[in-house]
Amino acid sequence: MGSLIMTVLGIIGFICLISLRQINQYQRGVMFTLGKFTGIKQPGWRLVIPIFQAMSKVDIRTKAVDVPDQEAITKDNIPVRINAVVYYKIQDAGKAILEVENYFWATSQVAQTTMRNAVGEVTLDALLQKRAEIADRIKVAVDTTTDPWGIDVESVELKDVIIPENLKRTISKEAEAEREKRAVIIKADGDRIAADNLALAAKTLGTTPGAMHLRTLQAINDLSSDQSNTTIWMIPTEVLDAMKGFGKKMNP
Repeated sequence: MGSLIMTVLGIIGFICLISLRQINQYQRGVMFTLGKFTGIKQPGWRLVIPIFQAMSKVDIRTKAVDVPDQEAITKDNIPVRINAVVYYKIQDAGKAILEVENYFWATSQVAQTTMRNAVGEVTLDALLQKRAEIADRIKVAVDTTTDPWGIDVESVELKDVIIPENLKRTISKEAEAEREKRAVIIKADGDRIAADNLALAAKTLGTTPGAMHLRTLQAINDLSSDQSNTTIWMIPTEVLDAMKGFGKKMNP
């Protein structure tokens, strides 16, 4: 009798030992009893009765889905290739197991199709200049689709926007032409401002008594500061005629 009890206890202990399952802190256990969902198990050691029960572990840490290169056509009919990274985490482990067969693969597929659709709605210039805005738009769309699966999309990052080589050269030429245009406009504005200032200075010198003489003296002073300068004086003919007339009066 004693040996029978020991045998039974040994069998029970063995069943308990093989029924123990460990759930780590970053996991949740989705429990099924006789094929039916019966709850979510928290971290720790949990008893799962063989044959009658089964448990699927779900990692609830943030995951990164590397979305491969996608061929897409922009709104202005430019072919591009884009890739991205989608960061998400499981918010409801039960839905992630019950509502979708493979949540990782499904999330990747949703991200790919959403990226192609988003690129088709914008021009190439907008795609290059507003990458963060487009990434946020993709995030909202992917999050809306995956929400019934218990998945929370935290962010979407567009890594690369690859355009054809011939188009790169065209864009480079366009950018160079734009820079040259800005340089010409800036130079023209500078010349106009300089001309306005010169006209204003000439008007001031012409209307202010003694201003021209002061300017002449200042110019002479600037020239005399360097002994290597040679100054040539040009006297108007009216002044020479006046001096000649004055000389005739002095010597009749």
